[in-house]
Amino acid sequence: MITIGIDPHKSSLTAVVMDSNGESVATIRVAVTTTTVGQLQQWAARWPQRRWAVEGAEGLGRGVAQGLASAGEQVVDVPAQLAARARLLNSGHARKTDALDAASVAAVALHHPRLRVVRAEDHSVGLRLLSDRRDDLSEERTRTVNRLHALLRDLIAGGAKRNLTAAQAAALLRTVRPMTPADEHRKCLAQDLVADLRRLDRALAANAAQIQAAVASSGTTLTSMHGIGPVLAAKILGHTGDIRRFPTRHHYASYCGTAPIEASSGEHRRHRLSRAGNRQLNRALHLVAVCQIRTSTQGKDYYHQKLAETKTAAEARRALKRRLSDAVYRRITKDQQDSPAGT
Repeated sequence: MITIGIDPHKSSLTAVVMDSNGESVATIRVAVTTTTVGQLQQWAARWPQRRWAVEGAEGLGRGVAQGLASAGEQVVDVPAQLAARARLLNSGHARKTDALDAASVAAVALHHPRLRVVRAEDHSVGLRLLSDRRDDLSEERTRTVNRLHALLRDLIAGGAKRNLTAAQAAALLRTVRPMTPADEHRKCLAQDLVADLRRLDRALAANAAQIQAAVASSGTTLTSMHGIGPVLAAKILGHTGDIRRFPTRHHYASYCGTAPIEASSGEHRRHRLSRAGNRQLNRALHLVAVCQIRTSTQGKDYYHQKLAETKTAAEARRALKRRLSDAVYRRITKDQQDSPAGT
C-alpha cells in the first residue's frame, strides 16, 4: 500500500507518492481543471494499492478530495496543522515547498490511524447549505427590521411595535407626512427597507419550502422527535454530516458540545459546561430541549427528575441536551442502516 499526499492550491496541486517505509517515490504537479482527477488517476495507475491524503479536504482541497472519493478512491483528510508539524519535525528546518508539503501530508496519513475518511457528498451537504442560507436570510431580516425601527422612531411618535411586518410598516409609512427635508429622506429610506423586508420574507418562505422537500426526500425520521421540525432537522443533519465518522454516541456528544467536562478537585467532584464542539448543533439541541421542557414529554419528566436530584435548572437542561444528542445519534444511525443503499 502506498500513500499519495496532495498539497492543494487554487490553480494547481502537487502530489507525492510515499511508500510504506516513508520514502518518496514520485512527484507530479498538475493544474486544477475539470480533468485533474482523471490525470491523477492515470498517473497513479501503476500503484493499484493506493490511498490518497489531501490537506484541508474541507477547504482548498475539497474539489480534488471529492473528485477522488466520487471516483471510488480511498481518501483521507489531513488537517493543515498536522501537516505543518510533520514538515517541521521531518526536515528539522522551516523550508517550505509544495513537494515538501505534499510529502508531509503523506507522512501524516502514513502514521496517523484516525484521520477522517473523505466520502462523496450526500444529501446532508445540501441540507447544510439550505440551513446556512436560512441563517443568513434571518440575520439579514433582523438587521433590516432594526434599521426600519430606527427610522420609524424618528418619523412617528412612539415608533413601531417590535414584531413588525412589511405590511404593517408600509401602513405606518402611508400616514407619515414629512415636515423637513431630512424626514423626506428618512421616509424614502424606510420605503426601501420595506421593499427589502418583503424580498427577504419571500426568500425565507422559498427556503422553508426547499428545506421541507429536502428533509422529506432524505428519509430521515428525526422529525418524529418532539421539538424537531424540518428546519431543525436540516440543521442537525447538515452539521452532523456522515454519522459514520463518530464511532460512538460519546464521540457525537463531544462534537455537539453536550458532553460535560469534569472539573474535580480532591474529594469534590463536579462537571462544567463544555464550550467546545459544533455550536450550531448545540444550539439546535438547546431549542429541542426547551421545547420538550415546556410540553408534556419524556424530556420534561427527565428534566424534573434531574431537578429532584438537586441539580440546578441549567444543569438539568444540559443533562437533557446530552440525552437528546444520544437519541439523535441513535436515530440517524438507524436511518442510515435502514436506507436501501445503507448509506
